[in-house]
Amino acid sequence: MALIRRRKPIEPSKTAVQREEGEEEEEEEEDNSKNKHPKKSYKKSKPKWTCLDNCCWFVGCICVTWWTLLFLYNVMPASFPQYVTEAITGPSPDPPGVKLRKEGLKAKHPVVFVPGIVTGGLELWEGHQCADGLFRKRLWGGAFGEVYRRPLCWVEHMSLDNETGLDPPGIRIRPACGLVAADYFAPGYFVWAVLIANLARIGYEEKTMYMASYDWRLSFQNTEVRDQTLSRIKSNIELMVATNGGNKAVIIPHSMGALYFLHFMKWVEAPAPMGGGGGPDWCAKHIKAVMNIGGPFLGVPKAVSGLFSAEAKDIAVARAIAPGVLDKDLFGFQTLQHIMRMSRTWDSTMSMIPKGGATIWGDLDWSPEEGYIPIKRKQKNTDTQKASQDGPERKISEIKRANYGRIISFGKDVAEALSSDIERIDFRDAVKGQSIANTSCRDVWTEYHDMGFGGIKAVAEYKVYTAGSILDLLHFVAPKMMDRGSAHFSYGIADDLDDPKYQHYKYWSNPLETKLPNAPEMEVFSLYGVGIPTERSYVYKLSPSAECAIPFQIDSSADEQFEDSCLKGGVYTVDGDETVPVLSSGFMCAKGWRGKTRFNPSGSRMYIREYDHYPPTNLLEGRGTQSGAHVDIMGNFALIEDIMRVAAGATGEELGGDQVHSDIFKWSEKIHLQL
Repeated sequence: MALIRRRKPIEPSKTAVQREEGEEEEEEEEDNSKNKHPKKSYKKSKPKWTCLDNCCWFVGCICVTWWTLLFLYNVMPASFPQYVTEAITGPSPDPPGVKLRKEGLKAKHPVVFVPGIVTGGLELWEGHQCADGLFRKRLWGGAFGEVYRRPLCWVEHMSLDNETGLDPPGIRIRPACGLVAADYFAPGYFVWAVLIANLARIGYEEKTMYMASYDWRLSFQNTEVRDQTLSRIKSNIELMVATNGGNKAVIIPHSMGALYFLHFMKWVEAPAPMGGGGGPDWCAKHIKAVMNIGGPFLGVPKAVSGLFSAEAKDIAVARAIAPGVLDKDLFGFQTLQHIMRMSRTWDSTMSMIPKGGATIWGDLDWSPEEGYIPIKRKQKNTDTQKASQDGPERKISEIKRANYGRIISFGKDVAEALSSDIERIDFRDAVKGQSIANTSCRDVWTEYHDMGFGGIKAVAEYKVYTAGSILDLLHFVAPKMMDRGSAHFSYGIADDLDDPKYQHYKYWSNPLETKLPNAPEMEVFSLYGVGIPTERSYVYKLSPSAECAIPFQIDSSADEQFEDSCLKGGVYTVDGDETVPVLSSGFMCAKGWRGKTRFNPSGSRMYIREYDHYPPTNLLEGRGTQSGAHVDIMGNFALIEDIMRVAAGATGEELGGDQVHSDIFKWSEKIHLQL
């Protein structure tokens, strides 16, 4: 029988506090009695949080955040980003199209866009089994989805034949057509789209704008041999001029497109079958102006590092952050080796090897940019300013002098040493031979496989290479590539431009070995950005010994701690647009073509328009409207306005003539070239 315990009656005189204390004492007694006779508990253990759970949770958070932001982006008013930007930075100026339409400008001259390397889309028309389902899908440009889904198949189809420089058997990749071929490089990353949209505001449409897309992997003459691209450009320009009241066309090439159109101007006037048969006055009849944007007329050192070791400044930085990752066989894909094997089949890359040798680019002890030091740029400048070359000269820095003429130096000490102290062993007669045993390397290997350790060592022992010896170096390390390239491009300076040999197409894209057309009324503009450190020369080292590895790499540890130093991460920089140095973009218009010279016998007018780089102040500004970067300049409002005014009928003088911020005229005077 259960015992019933009665609680003592509470005396009325006790306060509430005393009653609570009594109840607490009774509860303690009950707890103590329970502890004397504990009962067994059968609690379930909590599940452990595994690494997989963490990963799933992390991925889930990213997906939820992404879809939330995407939803908010799609529901917000289109003017919201501009409203926020203006709230932070103040009212933004009208786009050039709106501004010039208010001024009454209207479409007049037809416009032709000539894209540069890599910015035009490429589509698959025929491929191997691994590319099933990709017919007429973009393998280059767009979302680049196939790079991630089937990378080896993508590399195989993007490569050209190593013997002919044309299509490999069973593969046909062709350039996309229309304005969409190069308006955007990837979703949200514009190239020509901003310029096209602004031209449309003053009346331009598809019948008065033409995108001269071409397969930028091919040598320039091979675009005609395979696709008849040069003939198509000629026909389209003739049609646009004829249907627009005889108004001549304004040509706007970007980057390598400037070299491609230089080749076109010689091809169109040359007799068939090598040329287009247009006659010596074709350009004078059909072209009002050629407005080159970021044109690498004299080549770029960046092309040398790309062909030599599949590198540039960005790759060297990535190597420093994650040593060895780019060189390892990561998931069966040796990244840089595949990039090198693929890019060395693209003959167009050889069009941008520096031209003019030591006369233009300097030698062991001299370069035109000698004494250059970087200048700090303002963060933002809303007013268009015009700098004068007559201002005070830049102060020579106290730091070590940069020897820009030494395009490749093996070791920082070699880059800085006096030329008399450098002991060099000529590499040209070195004995090559296979010394890498692993034959599986041939699946991804380049011509370095056939050099042997003796050949690799000889390259390093020569120690320093100038523009005069770079060609010999590339012929030594990549003879098959350079043999193809030598049939299509030349890099020298002509002694006599009337020599019949210069009628061959291999000379047509080198402004130092060809004449501009006989078109005295045609204007030539060089439009480019300045104020951004741009690659000029490199410090190299031998890669750690490993089978299948590229034997040379930029020495990212080579650095200077001084604020004014031009050496960062193994790369010496000068003024430019981040890709093309000022010397290459500006020299021909500053000196080589200015006035009546042997390179410009008809005296076509030359104009230099430089755009000082000002980065965006916040993320909402995107890539900015005052950028001078090589591709971002395509959204520069000042540049777009200049182009639109010329397309509407203005001349270079009406734009204000030259607009110069750099030392291009001073550097050009240091180059002793027979004119």
